[in-house]
Amino acid sequence: MPFARLPDVRLHYRIDGDEASPPLLLSNSLGTSFEMWEPQVAALAARFRVVRYDTRGHGKSEVTPGPYSISQLAGDALGLLDRLSIARTHFCGLSMGGAIGMWLGIHAPDRIDRLVLANTAAKIGTADMWNARIDAVRRGGMASIAPAVFARFFTPQALAHPTPPIAQLRATFEAMSGDGYAACCAAVRDMDLRQALGRIHAPTLVIAGADDLATPPVDGHFAAEHIHGARYVELPAAHLSNVQAAPAFTRALVNFLSGRQE
Repeated sequence: MPFARLPDVRLHYRIDGDEASPPLLLSNSLGTSFEMWEPQVAALAARFRVVRYDTRGHGKSEVTPGPYSISQLAGDALGLLDRLSIARTHFCGLSMGGAIGMWLGIHAPDRIDRLVLANTAAKIGTADMWNARIDAVRRGGMASIAPAVFARFFTPQALAHPTPPIAQLRATFEAMSGDGYAACCAAVRDMDLRQALGRIHAPTLVIAGADDLATPPVDGHFAAEHIHGARYVELPAAHLSNVQAAPAFTRALVNFLSGRQE
């Protein structure tokens, strides 16, 4: 398992695909690891050099003292690209990963080729909501908030008959560091990129879930309307649309990154 040692954090990552293929960096959502992208990897690795990594505080990456910020987490992504000698890349992030992608599109446009922002928003939730989440984790641990979080990750129908990927995501969530999770909650809490979206000029695809309670379609429409030339796709899913609507998500992602219009 490769790790990248950056100045103040050790990041766990994996690369799939041909080294000569165009690079694609995937950024995970809050409360998951890079394994959340398993439904997409086979199709993506056939066309791209796919780099997945665990966000600081998540998976096997280091849990450094929090709170974190979106600019700090985006700096980690840039540091990993530098470590791998990748000057420019496609980027796809979901939820918190999408927020990292927005920051990169705004502040590091020379590093981003095509940008995919999935199930995310320029401002997610309220400070009170995030503070309550942080307090709940500190009081009861990750398992105590798992039912509420997964009720937003997936629709009731999907949770009624959980597939192996959903079960694995639940196990990953409950086993992760509460400190790392809380530190990233603070990063999302303090982020507000709404006034800066117009500075994104990379070709952008916004993906939303029709049943997403965490970042509903209205948030996706807002991002698409404020990013020049952005395309918008809505899928029949809740928050983790890449899992719940995996075939449609993968098709939309591959078509966009390949420059196809459908």
